Amino acid sequence: MGDVRLLHIAKPVIHFDTQQLHELLVDMRDTMQSLNGAGLAAPQIGVGLRVVIFGVQHNPRYPDAEGVPETVLINPVITPLGEGMEEDWEGCLSVPGLRGLVPRHAHIRYQGVDEYGDPVDRTVSEFHARVVQHECDHLDGILYPMRISDMSKFGYTEELFPGKEILEE
Repeated sequence: MGDVRLLHIAKPVIHFDTQQLHELLVDMRDTMQSLNGAGLAAPQIGVGLRVVIFGVQHNPRYPDAEGVPETVLINPVITPLGEGMEEDWEGCLSVPGLRGLVPRHAHIRYQGVDEYGDPVDRTVSEFHARVVQHECDHLDGILYPMRISDMSKFGYTEELFPGKEILEE
């Protein structure tokens, strides 16, 4: 947090199935996996392109979360489905050591393409929807603290959750 590259709007990807794009995805996967992340956006590693990856199976940071399929999502469009919002705790690899209670749309449809330019179109809810919204926010220069409505629900994990071991983002 504080790096100006995280505040810019990322540019659309126009060429697919290129060596450069595949190398970016390898770097993103390696970064996400080394930190037990649920997702990562290209701007988080200094690349201003509209590329996110996400996926959760058995992640120690999210032991109770339902599975989210490993996904490459490029040039995403998110459409909220209904007015329902849910608040839950979020952290971020770009904002280490902190957590906040963030409102998100409960149900969304997301569309985009994968690294080959093939369409991706899913309707999701709950944790899956939260992960997608969080990662796609990075493409628009939005970090989760900007979405917190009650700043008393934002702080250091050891202060918010005393006595609980919460893995670093």
